[in-house]
Parts: sequence; structure tokens; C-alpha cells
Amino acid sequence: MSTCDIKIWRTWALAITHEAGAYTEQKFNAEKTGGEPVIPSPNLDTDLVMACDRLADVLIKAYKNPIKIQIDIARYSKLISPKNTGHNEEKEEKLLERCPPGHEGTKVVDKPATIIDVSGTIIAWYLPDALTKTTQGSENVGSTPGCINLSPAWFQQGHENLSDPEVSASLKGPSSENILKAIARPAAIASAALRVMHPQQYFAGLRALSHLGDKAVSKELPQMPETLQYWASVFNSLSIISNRETPNHRDHLSIPECFDILTTVGNYSNARMSMPSLQLEFRIVRHGVDGGEGDRIAWAWYMRDSVHIYAGVPSCGWAMVEGHILSTASRSGLRKVRHSGLRTDTNVKNMNSHIPGLGTQNNVQVIDPHMLRAELRARQPAVGLGTQKNEKDIDSYM
Repeated sequence: MSTCDIKIWRTWALAITHEAGAYTEQKFNAEKTGGEPVIPSPNLDTDLVMACDRLADVLIKAYKNPIKIQIDIARYSKLISPKNTGHNEEKEEKLLERCPPGHEGTKVVDKPATIIDVSGTIIAWYLPDALTKTTQGSENVGSTPGCINLSPAWFQQGHENLSDPEVSASLKGPSSENILKAIARPAAIASAALRVMHPQQYFAGLRALSHLGDKAVSKELPQMPETLQYWASVFNSLSIISNRETPNHRDHLSIPECFDILTTVGNYSNARMSMPSLQLEFRIVRHGVDGGEGDRIAWAWYMRDSVHIYAGVPSCGWAMVEGHILSTASRSGLRKVRHSGLRTDTNVKNMNSHIPGLGTQNNVQVIDPHMLRAELRARQPAVGLGTQKNEKDIDSYM
């Protein structure tokens, strides 16, 4: 699939997120290689730049602290049935005996780290203190126990790809725009982290939202074009959980090769996240959150494969460690990432010489609808692009 089919309208919140992700990735690479200082885009406000700087610093610390375990995560994932929710402790003990992580007892992780399997696949990133106070303030939505789900496009249970997706119920009301603006900064930071942790997944998510935008207009899907305009994450779903303790479980609807991102904020202590399948426990696969003292809020960002299928986006591979860090890293896996075109700049078609207002950032066309409309009108006699219908389609994104 061409890398030039990712089109993000400059009026979308996702355009700023993409710039924040590019800046974070450049900062990460500069710190990793000792490169020149990186200048942020003028489109990023000071608080967002500071948030990206903090994130890049913690990502580097995690990258330089790999924890290697003996599990082959690709084989492990094949042993798990979609019906295996992770609640049956007897089955989980047998699975642990069959796929031991290679260390005795539960290992507590309290510093930034990456968890690496035997093939060089990155299973998890642990990034404590990665959020600035400003970002944490954006995530503090109150202490009332409960859970809210937000998505610009998801399917009703049991209707995956049998009908068109819908905007989640929480975003159908009059407060939708205010809600989406309130979560924009945490959305940008989570997406920027993914840009570094799993670039292939990042661009798959970006492509899915780009294609959803096209379908939302062409099929006149209710409220979806307006929701996508303010949706600032490359993930297509978010669950906000307040003051809840979750038992050990497995998220069988998540994509095995993809990362979910869980962030926690609040005035609490002694809260931990456990991954018993890996015999790891993270101070704050199958996981649970132990209750802590004080108010705590967790934000879970994730992608639903059914939405990617609907949008016509291919599945992505596992996130791999670079070959010079782990000699056991899978060459075929690394080759898949490179050959996919998702991390290269060479396959990008520069549209600036054809239509003003179209700019490319890595693999993405960021489109200014105002300049595009002017160009389309200018070309109307020659190519017939300036019709009322076409102009209406463009306006619907704004």
C-alpha cells in the first residue's frame, strides 16, 4: 500500500498530534545517537513541547534499560484462545509452566525499562514519571468511581464489520466537542510515545483514521466527520477508569502485535500493575491493577482491529529492537518494518509542486482545506474538480 494515502486535514486535531509525534521521535533519535539539537515546530505550544521533551527523556531511559525474558511472545500469543479471558487461574498456571519467563518469582520493576523477548520483540515499555504536571492535570477527570469509553468509530458488540461503525455514545451529546478538546493533550502524548515505541502501529492507526474520514463523508455517517475533526489520537478507542481495581485479565479484542497504552494519574500510593504471565510487577499479556491509597485515574488507549479492517488497513508486525542493540533480534521482522515503507521518507510523493497547501510530513499529507479549495476552483474549467458537490465534501471536514 502506498505511504502517500495518509491524508490528514490541517483543521484536524490529529495534525498537531502528528507534529508532536515527529518532534518526539526526532528528540529520541538525537539523544540516542548524539545528534544535533532538535527545533520543535512553531505549531506546538510551550506546554506540549515540554511534555514531549519529558517523554523523549523517559523513552531514552527505558530504551537503555532492556529487561530480557525467555518467552517467545509470537508463539505465546498463538497458544491463547480468544475465549481465554485470563480469569481461570488453573489454566494460567499451566500456561506459565509451558512458557516460563526465565526468572524465579515476581520481579518488581520501578525504573524506566523495555521488556524484550528471546527474538528481540519488545513486549512492553515502562515509563514512570513520563507525564508533566500539565498533562496530568488534563487527565484528572474527577474521583467518582466508574468507566467511560470514547471512540470516533467503533462497532456495537456482535456487529463487527456487519454494519458501519458509530461514534461512541459518550461523544454523541452536546458536550462532545468540549470532551475531545479536554483530552487532546493526553491524546497527543500517548500518540507521540507510540511513534517511538512502534512506528508501524502508529502509521497504521493514522492511516485508519484518514480512511475513516473519507468513509464518514462518502457514506454520510452521523456525527463522525465532526468527531474526527477533534479526535487527537492515533488510537481509535479510549477508556477512562476512575478509582477501580481490576482483576487479572486478558484483553482479547486488542491486536496481539500492537501496544495498548495505559497512563495513570492521581494522588495515590502503593498502586501497582501486575503481569503474572511474565512474572513482572510494575510500580505505579494478562494484567491487573491493585488498589492503592488515594484517588487514581487510568487512561487506556487501544486500537480495535475490526475498525482497521473496515478502514482497509493491513495488520502490522511486532515492534522489534534494532539489530545493534540485541544480536538476537529477528532480521525478518526488521526487514518487514523497513520494506513496509512506514519508516522511510524516500517513498513520499511531494505534492507541493502540484497543489499549494499540500505538505508532506514523513508519510503523511497534511492538507489545508482553504488552499485546496482555492486550487480546485481555479482548475474547474480544465478538470471539473470545482463542483458544488466536491466543495461540500471538503467543507464537511472543517
